[in-house]
Amino acid sequence: MEGQDEVAPAVQSILAAAADRTVDAPTPVSVDPRSLAEAFEDALADGRVPVIAEVKPTSPTSEGHREDDPAALASAMVAGGASAISVLTEPAHFGGSAAALEAVREAVDVPVLRKDFILHEGQLDAVEADVVLLIVRFVDDLSGLIEAARERGFQVLVEVHDRAELETALEAGARIIGVNNRDLAKLEVDLGIFESVAPHTPDDVTLLAESGISTPADVRRMRVAGADALLVGSAIMDHAGETDGDVQANTERLTTATRRPPTTDHTEQ
Repeated sequence: MEGQDEVAPAVQSILAAAADRTVDAPTPVSVDPRSLAEAFEDALADGRVPVIAEVKPTSPTSEGHREDDPAALASAMVAGGASAISVLTEPAHFGGSAAALEAVREAVDVPVLRKDFILHEGQLDAVEADVVLLIVRFVDDLSGLIEAARERGFQVLVEVHDRAELETALEAGARIIGVNNRDLAKLEVDLGIFESVAPHTPDDVTLLAESGISTPADVRRMRVAGADALLVGSAIMDHAGETDGDVQANTERLTTATRRPPTTDHTEQ
């Protein structure tokens, strides 16, 4: 598989597990998706930053593991202003499942993204979602897989890490692109990655910043750099125990990051 030998051992393990996963689906899924674009527009109209909040029990790059009910977590994130929810369905390294996504999609009325390492068409049929993630680095036939996903009704988020991958995504017909600030070779995070890729993205492409977004200042930085929306996982789930674990409050802290605080009018009447 292209790119597999160039990534960190933890990612190689994830990819090996993904390659072995099969889906026993008699027919392809057919999805009537909730619009991601409309969800982002609704957030902006309400003065919120469009944020996809991620239900992620654990990951190889985070500390700790959360056992909370995925549907309850997702509902709290939406209450905190999340425009959409991302759900990990990778079981071995992230503690995710298709069942968790199904429960989340039933519990909330916003778009739900399936976050996984999808390598071939058959894996699209594991579960219905509104959006699926495809990672340029690990997909051999990106345009074919995008087409197969769209035929099922999915909206497609295509993940890139640099300008070369951005060009690959654009050539394959991607209309929603996420720039991952995490280098999968070293697992290091640099928000400057998004800032280096964003200027080369066409205006009619919906552009997301992914990974390393932890604070309101990070949110503002990514928005100034051109992010239409943000995908945030660990900072909201609080795997490291840096907050009290309140995912609603953690989500709201980010979705309201660009709101100006109220001012007191001292003008004499």
